Order: sequence, then structure tokens, then C-alpha cells
Amino acid sequence: MINEFLPNLRELRLVNCNLSDNDFSSLFRSHSNFSTSLTILDLSDNALTSSIFQYLFNFSSKLQELYLNNCSLTDRSFLVPPASIKMSLSSLFTVDLSSNLLKTTAIFHWIFNHTANLRSLSLPGNLLETPIPSGFGEVINSLEHLDLSFNKLQGDIPSSLGNIYTLQQLRLSDNNLSGELSSFIQNSSFCNFQSLDLSFNRITGMLPNLSLFTSLRNLKLSNNQLTGGIPKAIGLLYELEYLSLELNYLKGDINELHLTNLSKLVFLDLTDNSLSLKFANTWIPPFQLDSLGLASCKLGPSFPSWLRTQTQLTFLDLSDVGIDDFIPEWFWNKLQFISDMNISYNSLKGRIPNLPIKLNNDYLPIAFILNSNQLEGEIPAFLSQVDALDLSNNNISDLSSFVCGQIGTTNIRTLDLSNNQINGELPDCWEHRNSLEFLDLSNNKLSGEIPQSMGSLVNLEALVLRNNNLTGELPFTLKSCASLIIFDMSRNLLSGRIPSWIGENLQELKILTMRLNRFTGSVPVEICYLGKIHLLDLSMNHLSGGIPTCLSNFTAMKERNLITRQIIRERKISSDEFNYNIYDFNVLLMWKGNDFVFWNPDVLLSSIDLSSNNLTGTIPNKIGYLLGLVSLNLSRNSFHGEIPSEIGNLSSLEFLDLSRNNLSGNIPSTLPNIDSLGVLDLSNNNLSGRITRGRHFETFGASSFEGNIDLCGEQLNKSCPGDETIQKPQEPAIDSEDDNSVFYTALYTSLGLGFFAGFWGLLGPMLLWQPRRIAYMRFLNRLIDSILVMVELNIANRLLNG
Repeated sequence: MINEFLPNLRELRLVNCNLSDNDFSSLFRSHSNFSTSLTILDLSDNALTSSIFQYLFNFSSKLQELYLNNCSLTDRSFLVPPASIKMSLSSLFTVDLSSNLLKTTAIFHWIFNHTANLRSLSLPGNLLETPIPSGFGEVINSLEHLDLSFNKLQGDIPSSLGNIYTLQQLRLSDNNLSGELSSFIQNSSFCNFQSLDLSFNRITGMLPNLSLFTSLRNLKLSNNQLTGGIPKAIGLLYELEYLSLELNYLKGDINELHLTNLSKLVFLDLTDNSLSLKFANTWIPPFQLDSLGLASCKLGPSFPSWLRTQTQLTFLDLSDVGIDDFIPEWFWNKLQFISDMNISYNSLKGRIPNLPIKLNNDYLPIAFILNSNQLEGEIPAFLSQVDALDLSNNNISDLSSFVCGQIGTTNIRTLDLSNNQINGELPDCWEHRNSLEFLDLSNNKLSGEIPQSMGSLVNLEALVLRNNNLTGELPFTLKSCASLIIFDMSRNLLSGRIPSWIGENLQELKILTMRLNRFTGSVPVEICYLGKIHLLDLSMNHLSGGIPTCLSNFTAMKERNLITRQIIRERKISSDEFNYNIYDFNVLLMWKGNDFVFWNPDVLLSSIDLSSNNLTGTIPNKIGYLLGLVSLNLSRNSFHGEIPSEIGNLSSLEFLDLSRNNLSGNIPSTLPNIDSLGVLDLSNNNLSGRITRGRHFETFGASSFEGNIDLCGEQLNKSCPGDETIQKPQEPAIDSEDDNSVFYTALYTSLGLGFFAGFWGLLGPMLLWQPRRIAYMRFLNRLIDSILVMVELNIANRLLNG
């Protein structure tokens, strides 16, 4: 029955059916009448490698469309024996081989030899790393769509592509292509060209005149190395809808003439260039933009009034554009339509009005980024509808009305109000904002105790209250925040004992920092339950007792070169190709003796800092199991005993400070084994014996070892018992020195007088008396002439004899 049906089959789609080479070949062999009239074959998302191409030439000569994307195809898949070719593939118009493992030119040879009438070729997402072959335009001149994006293609764009007058869409983005754009454009004869995407390459040169491409709709040249200005002729592209030129080196002015005729434009991105936009206050754009990116361009100082005409904006990026102005009220009314907005790093002034508007939640997430301005006052309640709100580095002074105000639907997950002027106590109604995942209130003027209601934020992954004036003990309710990854309470006035529930309940913690507070008691042994911890900082408190010996339970610190590119789950917003972080994770860390703020570290510094406390006992030798440890600071405590030799196993250690303790014994001979060690401080202890030698250990100066009375070695310029006394050369007596001084003075004086007398006795008469000077010059001239004659005669004789 199926054999009777198959000869009339025109379309076969077996997408994601777990087919293998054997399955396909058996299917073909068992049905001899297979695919007589087949025009479309789609085998995408299967594990095919080679069989398909051996049988492809036995398919119907009517085959027009072939889809084999994501089939694990390699270069060997296209090495088809000539004996397998029984019919032509000249009817094949569309080939989609995207997201495979193709690497060399084998695929291009197959295409050029067997598909001369191809109209659409898609090869994005492969591993192609060769130059684009010149065969395009020379062999295949019927292409309408060519997609080679997301590969590793190199070299210039071949000029032969310009010979394909039928080409409408060309996508070469995300490669390593180079060369000047003008050399490609000027050699092109595209009549119906509609889309050009060369973004994310290394294309150089200036923007050429594109006015001949009257059908162009999409022009994407972002992330290249283009220079110069934007020609006014770009305003002649009447069909242009999408213009993306961000992340280049473009400069110069843009005025109404560049954009007046672009009535169909919906996407404009000029971000990260040195462009200056100069529009009249009365200018009314002819377009209605959906997305606008002008970050780092010059747009201010006045707020752009022409934005009032844009009623369809969903994405807006005006960050760092030099606006020094109040935000007009009409702009805030537009927020109900904008999904993603970034107007940070300007000098925006005034208050955000509390408008009774409902934001557009159809395109979540909504993100408003207004950091690094001069906004002041309260935070209006309507902003609780956004997914992420960043108002850091402003002059916001009140938090209570935002947290405790409007009760109802709330979407806010990220709230960053760091570096403001918020004073008073933390509000005690956080249950109204229990959707929060990231909360940063650091560097404000908050006081009082942490409210119990903060324990209702059970979705929190980051709680940062650093550098305020918070007092009292940590509330017991915070143990409910079991998802916490970052817990930063440093630089406050918190007191009491470090609670055991931190280790028992917050086992997802990767960063725990409580430095510079007033915590007392011992370091709880439950802290060892934090197997994922990367950074533990309890420094500058009043802790006592010893270090728990279970440090080997810090599993994450046992791994060398620990890379944590997603220490927190990165939350991003996007509009087409716009992407940026909403919450910039940062941590304050004492690094090599100084405080540093690390922003979104790719490699998180594994660190333990227990310095400046009242800790006693010995340093546990199990600390030597933490092979990924980069920084260890136990200074300014009362540790005694010897430095454990196991510390020498910490091959990743760059910073070690054990100073100002009561440590005794010798410096372990294993310490010089740490090649990465850049800072070492063992000063002000009771260490004794010779300073260990080896490798780069001699590079540490006296300051690393001073204050240890019984320590000796070259660094301290102090010999050790048993060292051989080195005899210094005996210094000459004072009388001998005086005699030598008189002798050498007389010698040098006589030499000087002799040179003076000889010089003027010989040359003085010649230089001062004109007759002798003339005679001397004539003698030199005759001598030079005689030498030249002798040389010429010698050369002539050699030529005659030769």
C-alpha cells in the first residue's frame, strides 16, 4: 500500500524523529519507489552524517527544498563517490544546513558542483573558518538569500558576490571577516538588495554612499571598526526600516537631513560611537520608532523634545548622552508603553512624579535603569510594576513609601538603590515586595535594626546592606531566605553572635561578608556547612575562640582556578539585539592590603579573611586542603603555634597575611613552593630561625619579616648562627689615603698641562697665523688628491688585467 502512495509524495518532513544513517538507508532500500515526485525533504534535528548524500542523487529530479539543519553533519558527509551520482540536482533551489559541524570548503565544493541554480543557501552556526570562496558569483549567480553568519570565516568579502544581481539578503554576521566596506559595496551590482548584515566582524573603512541601494530595508553593520562620519546620502534609502551602526568608531554630526526621508524606519541604533545629534527643537521626525539606542552619543544638554512624537517606543537607551536637564512630565507618561529603558549616566534632575499609570506588562521583563543621575525624593509606587529597577547613584532619600505604599500586583525582582541618600530605619513591610530576588541598599544612611519582615523575602538571591549604620542582631527570620547566594552585611554596627542558622539554612551561599561590625563570640562550627562558599569575610569584628577545624568542608574552595561566570543568575533584558546586565554584582574585598570593589568578576577570588579579631588557638592544618584559595588573611589576631606546612600546598595562593599574631617556630620550607604568591606578610610574630630560601622567596623585602626578634637572613640583613664570617677588605689607613690623594692630584694636573702645551704648540701657530694656516690646508688638499689618483690608477690596472 505504501509503495503505491510514495511515488506521488511531494513533501516529506521527519523532523526530530531520532533518525540515524541506518534508519534512513533502510527506509530508502525498503521502498524502491520512494520519492519519485518529492519536492521538499526536511530531516532536521536528526543524527544523520553521510547516508543522506549518497542517496540524495537517487531522489526525484524534482527536489527543490532540502532542510538538514542540526543533523551533526561534518565535512566527510559531502565526500560523495562519483558512482553514487545518478541524476542532477539542478532543480534544488533551497538548502538549509545550519547548526552543523561543517568546517572546511568541502561543503562549498559540493554546492558549486551540484546546485548551480540555487536560490537560498543557509549555513549559519557551523565551524567554517576559511575565506568565503570566490565561486559565489562565478558559479552560482542565481542566489537570492545567502546566510553564512555565526561561523569563523576569515579574509575579505569577495568582490564576486557583487556579481549576483539577484541577491536580496546577505548575512555574514558574527565571523572574522576583514577588509574595507567600500571595496565590497563599490563592486556590487545589487538591484533588488534588501538586507545586509555584516555585524560582529572586523570590517574597516568609512561608510560608502549607499544611495544606489534603493530597495534596502535592513542595514546592520554593528560591532565593526568603521570610521568617519555618516553620509547624508543615507537619507535617500527610502525603504530603510532597520539601521544598526552601534559599536564602531563613527564620528561627526547628524542632523535632520540624515533622517528626514526615512519614513519607514522603526529601529535605530547608533550606540557607542562619537556622534553628535543636532536636531532643532521644533523638528518632527517622519518615522515612528519601536527601538532607539543612542548610548554614548552626544544628545544633550537639553532633554530631546522630539521624543514626544514617538508613540510606539518599546525600547529606549539614552545612557551617557550628556543630558543635563529636568525630565519633562510628558516623558513619564510614555513609560506605560516602554518595556526596557536605560537613561543612566546623565545629569537628570528633579523628582519622579507619582503617576497613576499601569505599565505594559505584555513584554516582560520590564527594566528601568536610571542610575548615576541626580534624581531625588521618593520612589513612586507605580515603579513596583517593573521587573528590574536601578536607581543607584542618585539622591533618593525615602524608601518607606515605595516598600509599604501601594499593595497589590507586584513584579519587581531586582531593586538597586545603592549609593543614595536614604536615611532612617528600614521599613518593616517587606512582605509587600516578596517577589524580590536581588536587593541592594548599600552605601546609604540607614540606621536601626534589620526588620523581621525581611525574612518574608524568601526568593532573595542577593541581599546587600553594606556600608550603612544598621545596629542590633541579625533577625532570626532571615533563615527563611534559603536561596541567598550573596549575603553582604559589611561596614555596619551590627552586634551579637554570628548565628548558627547561617550555616544550617543558607547553604546556597557563595559570598558571606560581615566585616567591620561588632560581632562577638566564636566563629560557629556550622559555618563549615557552607560547601559552596567562595568568599568568607568576618574581619574587623570582636570574634574570639579558634578557627573551626572543619574548613575542608568548603568544597568550592578545594578546586583550583575556580571559574564562576554565573556566580549569580544573570538577569538580562533584551530588545532584538540589545542586551545588558540589570544587576551588576559587586563585592568589597580587602585585596593585597587595600579595599577593592570587584564588579561582576569572571573569576571569583576564593578568599578567607578573619583578620582584626581576637581569635586564638592554632591555625588548622586542614586549611592546606583548600587548593583553590587565592587570598588568606589571618592577621591581627592572637594565633599561636607554628605555621602549618600544609599551607605550601595552596598553589593558587596570591595573598598571605599572618602578621601581628603570636606564631612561633620556623617559616615552613614549603612556602617557596607557591609560585603565584605575590604578597607575603609574616611580620610581628615570634618566628625564629633562618628565612626560608628558594624560588622567588628572596624577592620579599624586610617588611614581610620584620618584628620577629629571632628571625634571621639576608632580607633582614641579619646573619644566622653558624654563618661563615665574610672578611671585608681592609680599609686603608687615613695617612695612606692622604698620600694617594696627593699623588693622583699631581698626576692628573701634570697630564692636563702636558696636553695643553702639546696641543697649542703644534696646532696653535697653524690656527692663529694665517700664512701657516693656508699652507697647511694646501698640503692637506694635495695629499687627498694624491690618494685619489693612486686609487683610480689601481682600479684601472685591475680592470685591464682582468
